[in-house]
Amino acid sequence: MRSKRLSKIISIIVVMSLLGISGCSERDSFSYEVQESGVKDAEINLTFYGFKYEPLNVQAIERSLYSYMNEHEGISISYESVKGIAYYDILNKRINTHNGDDIFMVDQATLLEFKNKNVLADLSDLSTIDNFNTLVKSQMEIGGELNYVPTSISAFGLYCNEDLLKAHHQKIPTNLNEFKEVCDYFVEQGITPIVANNDISLKTIVIAKGMYSVYQSHNSKAEIEKFNSGENDLAETLRPGFELVETMLQRGYINKEEAQHVEKTKEDLEIFAKGEQPFMLTGAWAALRLRDLEPDFSFTIQPYPIMEDGCAMVINVDTRISVNAHSPYLKEAKEFVEYLTQKDVMWDFVNSMSSFSPLEDERASEDKAIKDLSPYMTNGRSVLGADDNLDYPIWNLTRVCIERMLSGQSSDEVVAYLSEQIKQYREEAV
Repeated sequence: MRSKRLSKIISIIVVMSLLGISGCSERDSFSYEVQESGVKDAEINLTFYGFKYEPLNVQAIERSLYSYMNEHEGISISYESVKGIAYYDILNKRINTHNGDDIFMVDQATLLEFKNKNVLADLSDLSTIDNFNTLVKSQMEIGGELNYVPTSISAFGLYCNEDLLKAHHQKIPTNLNEFKEVCDYFVEQGITPIVANNDISLKTIVIAKGMYSVYQSHNSKAEIEKFNSGENDLAETLRPGFELVETMLQRGYINKEEAQHVEKTKEDLEIFAKGEQPFMLTGAWAALRLRDLEPDFSFTIQPYPIMEDGCAMVINVDTRISVNAHSPYLKEAKEFVEYLTQKDVMWDFVNSMSSFSPLEDERASEDKAIKDLSPYMTNGRSVLGADDNLDYPIWNLTRVCIERMLSGQSSDEVVAYLSEQIKQYREEAV
């Protein structure tokens, strides 16, 4: 039963508004705020800024807000979300102008940028830290302080239109040779086989192919440190991934012009939902959104069939939440984040994301579409998309490289570009 206070919360208002500070389009800005009526103003008003805007994700966040406020009478929390790359532009502007929210979501690149700005509070004293699994702890505890907590482990995969494949007497590919064969078949039929977006699709192929050997080594952390020191060349290590993408583009597996503009986990889903193409590359969390489009076919999500001897899966320690070190309500903000990382609260969010739990239980979402991804969480064939051990924002750098390839640059050109970018990062860090 709801408390007397919660019974007086009359609505959740979803406001679609143009944020003057953002410079992004109206459709990319969403503000979610708990509105109260008939109660005295809360003594403490926390603001939570994030990039999760999808209804199922936001509903899970709203449930956590309701539940927390139910237990803490004097605290009110509002959640605001902005979609896509614009989120980080706004976050940086707010932090740089000392208008940062109390709680906000970050990624690896943001953590690297904020590292020396004294922006992120140390969360190592949260009582829930010991509940995270070994992989997650190996990421969170880098650099001495613990500046974020994850609320999921996301995965990226190859969406397969099972009905279309069956109609063409083709099977789901399980290695690189089979992948090329089935894609070549559809190209011969006049069908572009793969739907790709302008962000996460092809850069995750690059990272999976290029970094696979690193994560197959006995000590991946030591191998990554060689990239940081310059002993090993990260750009050259990623070359096989860029070369594979180059092959995919040259053979017509992807519509280059379309991919330059297709928005991730939105427009790509709309295209794939038409049922005219057998494959799509994007995050597994988009499965629920794809179903909302009511496609007239069955689909499954597979790890990337890009290795000669099988598949590889890209994962991320994801939906990272940090606390503003300069928040006037630092104690209360940390307590709320501690609440979010409790097992039952976190599971609600993980399940809404078709993802995997970052806790020791390593529980997978109930979504049947990701059942073929689950074994890759433990079989040693996974690659971290954005490893916190790495001193370079690989997630952002590879995205820019893919943008260049979609505009016509070769794998040689983007490897040279990436090498120069990494050199600059190392020089600036000295």
